[in-house]
Amino acid sequence: MVQQQQQQQHRIYILQFRKGEPEQEVACKVSQPKGAAGRRVMYYYQDYGGGKSGKPAQSTRALSLRRVLAMLFFSFLCVGTLLVAPVSFLSFVHTDDGGAEAAAATAARGGGVPGPCSAVSNDSLCCDRTSERADICFARGDLRMHSASSSFLLVSGNNSTAAEEERIRPYTRKWEANVMATIDEVRLRRVSPSSGDAGAAAPKCDVRHDVPALLFSTGGYTGNVYHEFNDGILPLFVTAGHLRRGVVLVILEYHDWWITKYGDVVSQLSEFPPVDFTADRRVHCFPEVIAGLRIHGELTVDPAKTPGGRGIADFRRLLDDAYRGRIDFLDRLERRAARKHHRRRGAAVLPRAPPRRASSDRLPRLVIVSRTGSRVIENEAEVAAMAADVGFDVRVIRPDRTTELCKIYKELNASDAMVGVHGAAMTHFLFMRPGKVFIQVVPLGTDWAAGAYYGEPAARLGLRYVGYKILPEESSLSREYPTGDPVLTDPAGVAQRGWDVTKKVYLDRQNVRLDLARFREELVRAHQYLAAGRRRRPRAPE
Repeated sequence: MVQQQQQQQHRIYILQFRKGEPEQEVACKVSQPKGAAGRRVMYYYQDYGGGKSGKPAQSTRALSLRRVLAMLFFSFLCVGTLLVAPVSFLSFVHTDDGGAEAAAATAARGGGVPGPCSAVSNDSLCCDRTSERADICFARGDLRMHSASSSFLLVSGNNSTAAEEERIRPYTRKWEANVMATIDEVRLRRVSPSSGDAGAAAPKCDVRHDVPALLFSTGGYTGNVYHEFNDGILPLFVTAGHLRRGVVLVILEYHDWWITKYGDVVSQLSEFPPVDFTADRRVHCFPEVIAGLRIHGELTVDPAKTPGGRGIADFRRLLDDAYRGRIDFLDRLERRAARKHHRRRGAAVLPRAPPRRASSDRLPRLVIVSRTGSRVIENEAEVAAMAADVGFDVRVIRPDRTTELCKIYKELNASDAMVGVHGAAMTHFLFMRPGKVFIQVVPLGTDWAAGAYYGEPAARLGLRYVGYKILPEESSLSREYPTGDPVLTDPAGVAQRGWDVTKKVYLDRQNVRLDLARFREELVRAHQYLAAGRRRRPRAPE
């Protein structure tokens, strides 16, 4: 009974196995293979207490006298609160500036006016469509997920508004009509408890939750790591971060691979298993629904628009918490593999590890994020050798779609500098610690995008950003076009011909060969900056 009374917390561990790979010995729930590939996604929930949400609708519990008295006290408290402030009681709703809590905080700092849906009363619907980037809707009351009709039903006895309905495509690129047309539309509609219309009848609850639902889509441009963070993970943090994991994520256009990739991060935002809106035909009942996500800009979190003033640094700490356990596990696997290797070679004991260097004595680590296909650094090996000559401990990583995200995080979190050519992989600057150096090689025709999508957000994270703009002779296009051609001399003018031209010429067909002497200057400056930073910091105790 004591265990049942404790608050339940789930940590979601997601392991992906392909055919022929050995399986780890973990307790898990295995989904059925989908398609011919034979891939299985395994969900492991580590529980730290009794149940809190996701309870069967008919479940009951024995109540002790102490719990009965506590519930009576809380009931009197709730009644008093409702009489004083019936609109805002227990509301999870927030405005485009971060909700009622954020609006109050902003007002206290002398700025901001509560926007649409800043407070939603019980038994009501409200949609805020004022943002150019995304719509967001809220509903409070007796809400029931009915995926068969692509709806959340607000069961209400208020006959005067029985036909009330709102529709939303819960994705954060509202201004792009083409991609929004691919996102499923969901309805939030009011129905009476005993409607005669079969389509609007209130179904019985199969699962009851005592926390809100947050509906969002993992469709659209998902599959590109920039869009996965910019359009999904960061807006998810903005919208749900203040709920302290007390929210059920309901996912539209659900993908097993997305859960596999981002399960560690998702588990920091919700302590409950996510719900596949389309495939889960059970009727999930919630006290509140938030449909859609807030987005503040490119790869950023604006503390002036979030409850409690959370910013991008708080998101960075969430990533630390998300990957710490998995990284420790990977470290243990590496040590185990090393011991097995030495045993196979007949070594009686492992060689003694070299003495640890003080952090101020070790070489600063530089990670080169390598590309394949287009925008490749053609003289990458020479660049790596030159960086080592400057005084860096150089690592080259080549992430692809199959690379486990926490392995990239582990590498960049431990790095002092990162070098890469403009592209989606530059999103991984989010994995670096503030005060480090991010050098983005900017090919011809990508100046604006490189700065807006990665350079400016990196500076807001606290990184020292360097945009290395290549000269025409450093571009492979100089071998295709004659000297003086507008492609080489006027990329901005070429871009006016349309996105298709820009993509075809500058993104899909361009590689770079860096001028080693010129690029060395940037590396030397970065090394000096990092060395100066170490001198400013007191030496950590060994």
